[in-house]
Amino acid sequence: MSNVSIYKRNGKTLSRFVKNKNMENQEKPDSYQAYILDDITKGKWYKIVFQLKKDFGKKPDMNGILFLLGMRELGQSRVFEKHEKMDLMHIATCKLLSYEGYYKQTHIDEDGWPHYQMIKNLPYSDLMSQENRLRKLIVTYYEENELFENSVQTELP
Repeated sequence: MSNVSIYKRNGKTLSRFVKNKNMENQEKPDSYQAYILDDITKGKWYKIVFQLKKDFGKKPDMNGILFLLGMRELGQSRVFEKHEKMDLMHIATCKLLSYEGYYKQTHIDEDGWPHYQMIKNLPYSDLMSQENRLRKLIVTYYEENELFENSVQTELP
């Protein structure tokens, strides 16, 4: 087989790949914000992950951590239905983003579930920046609620 016949067979996939590759080089919207963690915050993040791994026997992913924070914010420990688990992760996300003024808690309903209102839109950011923002805010949550084991904070002199 010649290279031409391979291209004809795979031309559609190849052109889609080239198109997507070119899209990566496009300018980001004006509101684009990269979010990078400093070394101190990274150390605290890893301490949280290690502590949760020690407590639960496996390394948690971001959804697992959000679920646990949502349960803590709700103040209930029980078996949750699938839609409630999604709501718990939403509660945690809103709580975390409230530290930066994006959400505000409006009320707690008769079942004890907190409700939030969006105050301002989040700036556009890529997936890694979004995850780094949540990591930083989870560290802030742990500090605010004194959840670090032995209350020892990782600080540089």
